[in-house]
Amino acid sequence: MLALELATTVRYGPNGVLDVLETVDGLTDWLREQDLPEVPVDERVRESVVAVRRALRSLFADAARPGPPSKADANRLLDPATAARQLNEAAAAVPRVPVLDWPDGRMRYRPTEADPAALLTAELAKAGIEFLSGPDRERLRACPAPRCVRYFVQDHPRQAWCKPSCGNRARVSRHYHRHQ
Repeated sequence: MLALELATTVRYGPNGVLDVLETVDGLTDWLREQDLPEVPVDERVRESVVAVRRALRSLFADAARPGPPSKADANRLLDPATAARQLNEAAAAVPRVPVLDWPDGRMRYRPTEADPAALLTAELAKAGIEFLSGPDRERLRACPAPRCVRYFVQDHPRQAWCKPSCGNRARVSRHYHRHQ
């Protein structure tokens, strides 16, 4: 899920909240990890990807309600209408045209010719729109573990954390607070 991968580029590290996309090199490495097409990355591209991520995380926070949003950006969230507008604008920057695959008889969408950076942000925005309009939206949660800032898709009803280490941290924290 590309949208979830983009949203979780904000993580908790040893020195606090870590932004994987804080630098041009960080974005380049992340794009390579995601198997996305090579795009010449500069500060302008990084800022446009971070803007898509901010809109996406704002909508994730709204979709995860009534639970609280991620602690990383709870104070910096865009209002949902603004976030949706920004995501839609980024997606609309590169229109897609239907193409018929023959003899398979299947239709697929191909982006029109565009600047590679615009294509990248449009594809990331479209991944976010597809995620938020799909069935996984109902299972989207913000991890409540201490120091965790990630969103995750709940795989089963009893899943409370994004990964086992977060569950361990939460149990240790509860134990510590009970015995103080």
